[in-house]
Amino acid sequence: MEKKVYFCTSFLNLIEMNIIIAGDGEVGVHLAKSLTELDHNITIVDPHSELLKRLESESDLMTITGDSTSPQVLLDANVGDCDLFLSVLHEESINLVTCILAKKLKAKKTVARITNAELLSPKHREMFRELGVDELVCPERIAAKEITNLLNNSEATEFFDFSGGLLTMYVIRLDEGSPVLEHNVKELTQAYPELQVRVVALLRGGTTIIPHGNTVFHAGDLAYLIGRANQLENINQVVGKQNVSIRNTMIAGGGRIGRYAAMTLQDKMRITLIEEDRRRAEELSTLLDDTLIIHGDATDIELLKEEGLESADAFIGVTDSSETNVLTCLHAKRLGVKRTIALVENTGFIDISQDIGIDTIINKKLITASYIARFIVKGDAVSSKWLSGTNAEVIELIVGKWSPATRKPIGALAIPDGATIGGVIRGRETLLPNRELQLQQDDKVVIFALPKAMTEMAKLFD
Repeated sequence: MEKKVYFCTSFLNLIEMNIIIAGDGEVGVHLAKSLTELDHNITIVDPHSELLKRLESESDLMTITGDSTSPQVLLDANVGDCDLFLSVLHEESINLVTCILAKKLKAKKTVARITNAELLSPKHREMFRELGVDELVCPERIAAKEITNLLNNSEATEFFDFSGGLLTMYVIRLDEGSPVLEHNVKELTQAYPELQVRVVALLRGGTTIIPHGNTVFHAGDLAYLIGRANQLENINQVVGKQNVSIRNTMIAGGGRIGRYAAMTLQDKMRITLIEEDRRRAEELSTLLDDTLIIHGDATDIELLKEEGLESADAFIGVTDSSETNVLTCLHAKRLGVKRTIALVENTGFIDISQDIGIDTIINKKLITASYIARFIVKGDAVSSKWLSGTNAEVIELIVGKWSPATRKPIGALAIPDGATIGGVIRGRETLLPNRELQLQQDDKVVIFALPKAMTEMAKLFD
């Protein structure tokens, strides 16, 4: 069964929104199912009638079979009453035309999924805003950026910056033999006061735990840590991991994610890229001057060995096949590659993939969801991130002038189970929360929360 992924409507203003999603398959359906969990009014427009019948029987939403570039279809979906219009079809041009039409028909805000990252330039963004496309999201570019961040912070399973890097979230797997095993969170804090991080969650056997002081660390836990910048080396020393320098990386798959990642990384390390399609391989050889392009099948392990897999520090599987990505990463791990990253399209496979030894999973649905969440969390959300393998979200928001959270120290606030404050940014100063800390207006607060805690957290920060 596919893991549900939830959205936070708004910590500061939980109002019902009218949302229309134009899709042509999995991404649109995935977003629709996620948003209905939060009692928004969802309408999905999709050309596949059988898919919509199945979706309608499983979810409380409205479906319309049709072409999203048809003005009449959009009118049938009540586009004039739409607060947020999302076009996430596979065809970039259809998404752009759909959003332009939706805006002309009085949709309040439009978001289009694109595949050509060149359109993200300020010049093109402004042009599309004038035409009616308010925001552009390119999952492939975001995925490539995540890969780059992970290789620059090689022992983190996931990595995410807040407020330009003033605070950072690190996700670290606790291996057998780690010195922190069988110790609790409070003991860790007392033993290493110089470690400027806060443990906000543990993922254990597919279950997300919001820890307390007496929560004990177990082997195999994924520990979610929020702390000041440049703490990874200190974290690795405490949990018993060695810092890994990534100099040689092999990428399987020369699609958009592989291409964007190679373009970013080739000036910093040696890149070998394996691509099965000859024409694409030839195109990549003209685009990537400092990347070694190999035309071949990534499932051919002997080929990978010949091209230096055993001497690679990192292996990235981003072909069009999730199975290929997982299997090649496992082979790479068996041959001693220190860091493996796999693109996995089925969210139901994320837990399994992590449990069998792959370091990091990239999923375009979660990437798209993370980006779109900020438009559902209104204007007080600065950034948000959905995390692989868990239905939790880490979100950065601004404390309002009249927020109840400004009236008492953190220790006296009614923070519900399933939520925790990971860090506070006050101007350019970063603060790790303690019971005595008093939040102030305009503080940026990083919160880690499960869906069940969202409503109570909304009351606290309203």
